[in-house]
Amino acid sequence: MEHASAPVGDIALHYSLCRGQPEQPWVILCHGFPGLAYSWRHQLPALAEAGFNAVAFDQRGYGRSSRPLAPAVYDSQHTVNDVLGLMDHLGLAQAVLVGHDFGAAQVYNVAVRHPSRVSAVVGVACPYDFDLAGRGGAGATPSPGTDYGRAFARPDKAPSTCFAEVAARHFYHMHYYQEPERPERELARAPRLFLTRLFWALCADGHLLDWTRFSTEGHNYLDVLADPAIALPWPWMSEVDMDTYVEEFTRCAAGAEFIGGINSYRVADRNWEVGKAWADAKVTPPSLFIAGSEDPVLQMIGTDALEVLARCSSDLRGIELIPRAGHFVQQEQPAAFNAALLRFLATL
Repeated sequence: MEHASAPVGDIALHYSLCRGQPEQPWVILCHGFPGLAYSWRHQLPALAEAGFNAVAFDQRGYGRSSRPLAPAVYDSQHTVNDVLGLMDHLGLAQAVLVGHDFGAAQVYNVAVRHPSRVSAVVGVACPYDFDLAGRGGAGATPSPGTDYGRAFARPDKAPSTCFAEVAARHFYHMHYYQEPERPERELARAPRLFLTRLFWALCADGHLLDWTRFSTEGHNYLDVLADPAIALPWPWMSEVDMDTYVEEFTRCAAGAEFIGGINSYRVADRNWEVGKAWADAKVTPPSLFIAGSEDPVLQMIGTDALEVLARCSSDLRGIELIPRAGHFVQQEQPAAFNAALLRFLATL
């Protein structure tokens, strides 16, 4: 595995690379929050062994990449340009893009806005038209009686307004992240505890607490995340893995530990405005969607999101729901995930 840094605009992106056969396609892996290039540790060697050239990078604001503090430089225009800039640095006219969580929004945006650069696209955990993808809010409104669901997918109302409406009833993490300085300060006090609780809450073995029991006033994100029922190591994450996450998130000045994820939430309104130009766009490259069957994010948004995904995709070649996996499907069930990805790549 090679490690290097790519200059992209005003920042540098750290990346890890496993080479396959020179003539085979390149696959770029884009993580979400909380994630790192390390989140694809099971995919990089498997792709290279199958002949593909695989690259995973630390997103801006994460790990060993630059961590600008201003929220404005985390909008969808910047994150799209990060992928294109990395491709230019590697001399790639096209690549297969794979994105998890916020990375899914990122790769879908590249596919919609620059389809000539994308030979295929794979969304993981968060389908197209979801997760602040920046398409002008097109799609379904929240389901009746559902506080979470697609509370930010309203075409007639800015995301932050929707967040505030939910937060008027109880704690809501998307509203919490809009506050200046507070999330940085509170999460930096206990980075290991935050990462451990968040990874546990969203994995197949964990569970989310009922946030309707927590008021917005007087509670922070740590308060609404349960302690794991079992100590590390978990079946899919070792002590060494967690040490790596903590070390990479905290190799920065105080307050910037989680700036990449926090600012990705803060630009929801900006992405909503920018995305209006592509509100009716479809994903035209060949595509695949993979998620864990027990992913609480997918359970909250409902199966209608997959129906929207199918309608908005010109060449959707499959929806793979992997058993015994939650939100971090590529880490929780890497063998099944890799098999699904390689089956799709074989169709290209």
